[in-house]
Amino acid sequence: MRKYEPKGRCFLSIAFKTQDFYPLAKDVNILFDELEAVSSPCKDDDSLLHPGNLTSTSDDASRLEAGGETVPERNKLNGLYFRDGKCRIDYILVYRKSNPQIEKREVFERNIRAEGLQMEKESSLINSDIIFVKLHAPWEVLGRYAEQMNVRMPFRRKIYYLPRRYKFMSRIDKQISRFRRWLPKKPMRLDKETLPDLEENDCYTAPFSQQRIHHFIIHNKETFFNNATRSRIVHHILQRIKYEEGKNKIGLNRLLTNGSYEAAFPLHEGSYRSKNSIRTHGAENHRHLLYECWASWGVWYKYQPLDLVRRYFGEKIGLYFAWLGWYTGMLFPAAFIGLFVFLYGVTTLDHCQVSKEVCQATDIIMCPVCDKYCPFMRLSDSCVYAKVTHLFDNGATVFFAVFMAVWATVFLEFWKRRRAVIAYDWDLIDWEEEEEEIRPQFEAKYSKKERMNPISGKPEPYQAFTDKCSRLIVSASGIFFMICVVIAAVFGIVIYRVVTVSTFAAFKWALIRNNSQVATTGTAVCINFCIIMLLNVLYEKVALLLTNLEQPRTESEWENSFTLKMFLFQFVNLNSSTFYIAFFLGRFTGHPGAYLRLINRWRLEECHPSGCLIDLCMQMGIIMVLKQTWNNFMELGYPLIQNWWTRRKVRQEHGPERKISFPQWEKDYNLQPMNAYGLFDEYLEMILQFGFTTIFVAAFPLAPLLALLNNIIEIRLDAYKFVTQWRRPLASRAKDIGIWYGILEGIGILSVITNAFVIAITSDFIPRLVYAYKYGPCAGQGEAGQKCMVGYVNASLSVFRISDFENRSEPESDGSEFSGTPLKYCRYRDYRDPPHSLVPYGYTLQFWHVLAARLAFIIVFEHLVFCIKHLISYLIPDLPKDLRDRMRREKYLIQEMMYEAELERLQKERKERKKNGKVHHNEWP
Repeated sequence: MRKYEPKGRCFLSIAFKTQDFYPLAKDVNILFDELEAVSSPCKDDDSLLHPGNLTSTSDDASRLEAGGETVPERNKLNGLYFRDGKCRIDYILVYRKSNPQIEKREVFERNIRAEGLQMEKESSLINSDIIFVKLHAPWEVLGRYAEQMNVRMPFRRKIYYLPRRYKFMSRIDKQISRFRRWLPKKPMRLDKETLPDLEENDCYTAPFSQQRIHHFIIHNKETFFNNATRSRIVHHILQRIKYEEGKNKIGLNRLLTNGSYEAAFPLHEGSYRSKNSIRTHGAENHRHLLYECWASWGVWYKYQPLDLVRRYFGEKIGLYFAWLGWYTGMLFPAAFIGLFVFLYGVTTLDHCQVSKEVCQATDIIMCPVCDKYCPFMRLSDSCVYAKVTHLFDNGATVFFAVFMAVWATVFLEFWKRRRAVIAYDWDLIDWEEEEEEIRPQFEAKYSKKERMNPISGKPEPYQAFTDKCSRLIVSASGIFFMICVVIAAVFGIVIYRVVTVSTFAAFKWALIRNNSQVATTGTAVCINFCIIMLLNVLYEKVALLLTNLEQPRTESEWENSFTLKMFLFQFVNLNSSTFYIAFFLGRFTGHPGAYLRLINRWRLEECHPSGCLIDLCMQMGIIMVLKQTWNNFMELGYPLIQNWWTRRKVRQEHGPERKISFPQWEKDYNLQPMNAYGLFDEYLEMILQFGFTTIFVAAFPLAPLLALLNNIIEIRLDAYKFVTQWRRPLASRAKDIGIWYGILEGIGILSVITNAFVIAITSDFIPRLVYAYKYGPCAGQGEAGQKCMVGYVNASLSVFRISDFENRSEPESDGSEFSGTPLKYCRYRDYRDPPHSLVPYGYTLQFWHVLAARLAFIIVFEHLVFCIKHLISYLIPDLPKDLRDRMRREKYLIQEMMYEAELERLQKERKERKKNGKVHHNEWP
């Protein structure tokens, strides 16, 4: 496959040999800066501005057909080089001529040239007010700053260490290889012939050094630093250039904030589409290759080319997709087991004694579930709901809850190992973040107070402890207030439910009237979803306000603080109604004749005769599907619409009959910029989904399956968005997923607690178990089969005398439609004494047995699962053994190689001195 590499070179006219350059690196660099500042053809004068040519596609095609053009001529057409076709564009700055910040830009651009960067300006083809500043970093500048930034570059091919295999393991491998011959040959793997040979993955790397440049593998100086590294170096330079006199007046970010520049971004490597097939002609560039092998829907079942993603977008984005792919892969066993639990409920539905009794209970009349308008109903009318409840609440539910708690731990522990392997392959093991710069807002606020930085030894602004504490207290109060707002919204939903259940019960349509509770739950969930989406907009503004109020010192501290707030807000917002349905709905309603009321007016909502689990399932299913659908639309649909609107305006201005060929910088400028918070939205969406998948999974076993289907789409959606709809983000480095890992661990702990309570309180698992062992036909025999559940439904219902109803609760119907005479008694779900007992409607002994069993189950379940989680965490090491051995061997080999290379260089210098007659007897070796 042909590689997409620039062939042109961009050097000074001064010729020198590499061997003579390195001993005098500092002096030559200084001379280079001075010469570049004087002789650079790129002035900051708009009179030298190139207006750009509005060429059509047909003109370009005819020019190519003429033949005989050189590489610089071809480079001029693709929009990735300067007008000379030799200097590759490493970074783009965009500003408007009408912007008043002219002086700051002039000083900034003058200092850019003084640093050795080459500059060229171009006006927009669409709007002459928009100016593009193209920047190119020559080899000398790249080498100097790569050394300062400790950029690791390849210097020797890796010698892979093969661990010793035991005879028993060798035999197993042979048997497995024989079995694999009958299977398809790895259909999920990408074709290796399609992917480029990324040399840095197969080489030992070391921090770049100009003094030891002979150690590194340099085939071509123009391609030694890849495009992502070049743009990262240029961005590093731009962040340290002054635009005004003063120690605080530096950095591109501040110029973007004050509007001096409108945008700043590295270029994509060309178009992501090609007329020629990638199989016959190869990829045009890495962007085209990523589109065909990663962002295309036809490869949804393939593994991701993570090394290529890392090379093009950087380690931070590469780690996100590595984590997303790992999470999606780990969802396969969870989705399979969840589907098995659901199918187990389907297959055992006909044998479920409880469902049979509910469906056959035509003579059991249930009390109304609301005041006045709700009628009496036969228990057999809830037959469908009883069967649906069994699909989710069956004997396999407890096993699945334990499995998912263990799965969450295994997922996190094995992600540590996977991250370690990725960090080793991507040279992130020994990488440490640079000492971060202080945020401009922090510097401006506390510039009057300074103290010595213990790391750099320089004075820096200082925030007093009392000031920091007071700001944190105010921020915490704001968080508490917003959580109260969420609770108030949930309270409003509760009022809606208790009011509308009576309205739906008096509805004219029989379908809604007979299913008033389901209609109430469904509409309440949809309204709740709308409130969630509206509050999310408010939460983002509040989180920004509170985070800025705290005045974090560095950008990473600001990002962690903002992330934690947004996660807390959205997590509480998304799950508060679910917690209400799971643990509060129907728990504090009282009993017929003594109902508990809201504001002494509205009777609290009761569960369906078949239990509250069906309401919880509906809540989770609707919210999960709607949330994921909305997120996918906003992630892809919004950029698509924005980019389509931009193209439409261009066609209207220049006419649809002429197809304009824009240079690459103009194409990228018309794309959407990456989110202001980087990968925050992508991580937040997946973390909230992880919470849905684990926290209430005992009530909704199909949650992992829905998450898996969504993530398979999500990977390709995100890939398509990064490759085609967004400007190319700056490649940045990172060792892990940051604060999100701690949030995942917290969700894993919370999931154990919530699942224990769902099984013990929301589901009927414990009451059925108590009945089977204590009160059923098999009491005292130690059995709990379906035959032991005979009579459970009747034992779980209490009797109420209709004449004991309160006036405002008494139904309009007397129930004569069931037996021809007015009803005297009705039944309700509870364990209470009958009205003729010594203590009417008091709790029975069975109630206390069930309560004790529920509490005991919660304690035993939590302790058992937490012990299993800690045991798994202890048994699974963070580093695989073979990786640890490879790291130790690599460290040893690198030391040997560096020693041999240095010894070889000294011996070579000694021979040269002998030839020149300069022999010193005291030299070594």
